[in-house]
Amino acid sequence: MSHKKPKIALLSIPEVAASTLYGMYDVFASAGRDWAALVEGRQGESALDAKVVAKDGARPMAIANGVQIVPDAGIDTIPDVVCVPEIAVAPDADVSDSHRAEIEWLRRCYDAGAIVATACSGAILLAETGLLDGEEATTHWAYCDTLAKYPGVKVHPQRALVVSGRDGRLVMAGGGTSWEDLALYLVARLVDVDEAMAIAKLFLIDWHDVGQLPFAMLARSKQVEDAVIARCQAWIAINYDKPSPVAAMIDLAELPERSFNRRFKRATGLAPMEYVHTLRLEEAKQALESDDDAVEAVAQQVGYEDAAFFGRLFRRKVGVTPAQYRKRFRGLRRALEVGGH
Repeated sequence: MSHKKPKIALLSIPEVAASTLYGMYDVFASAGRDWAALVEGRQGESALDAKVVAKDGARPMAIANGVQIVPDAGIDTIPDVVCVPEIAVAPDADVSDSHRAEIEWLRRCYDAGAIVATACSGAILLAETGLLDGEEATTHWAYCDTLAKYPGVKVHPQRALVVSGRDGRLVMAGGGTSWEDLALYLVARLVDVDEAMAIAKLFLIDWHDVGQLPFAMLARSKQVEDAVIARCQAWIAINYDKPSPVAAMIDLAELPERSFNRRFKRATGLAPMEYVHTLRLEEAKQALESDDDAVEAVAQQVGYEDAAFFGRLFRRKVGVTPAQYRKRFRGLRRALEVGGH
């Protein structure tokens, strides 16, 4: 790096989430400083120069949920690293016109050799630069379909962190608190691994090695414009556990099989059986969280006679086995239910 301290710019736009913006800021500010002060009893200095930047410079601005902030600087310089935190926009929102200046700046930063990193839905802003075309990527599970529509983008919804681009200078975290993984990765890359480990201990950060698939739900649950397919959606939402569900939907649609398959895929983005599997697995998740039934019984409840096939499918789609999923999320649901009463 050309600077004594690597310069990190955290980009703020009106849709950015304050928790991610300042959570990352706190992690970067801690690097080289807090472990030394709290554990080693010596005065430390931050090893990174982090600043919040915005198009209009250091003018007060309102961000997501009405939070008022004052950025540190504008976007007229090129830092070593640019971070785009989570942004609160709909998956199908068009951000190209409203954030043209920020998009152009991200492209200039990358072309000048900067690392460009995104958390969660911030990847959508990065995709607008064209820098992700033909590259591997990840984002929050609800935005994966949107991200996959950009030219040649290979989306990995199961991964909490993806590093791609020239010299690994495009870094993306998935959804939720995987911004913590992103921040730790950048500390390790810019400072060293020991410092990243120290911060993880200070902040009690667990690496999200499971990824985000266990949290994902059917993003296409809303009814589609095709009235015939919408009727089939409504039917399968109740009858997902029935034998031969696709054949039953074809009968309901009164369409030739090839025409039905084509229209269903065009309307929902999924092949009919893939859609059925997704519904069944979401119901299986609920059962595993809520009941003590054996995994074999859960498989039958949601429409799978072959428990082994169910287990393989669940592992492939969710990223963990049914038993691992239950162990991880059953206790959480019980704790929340107790706390809510």
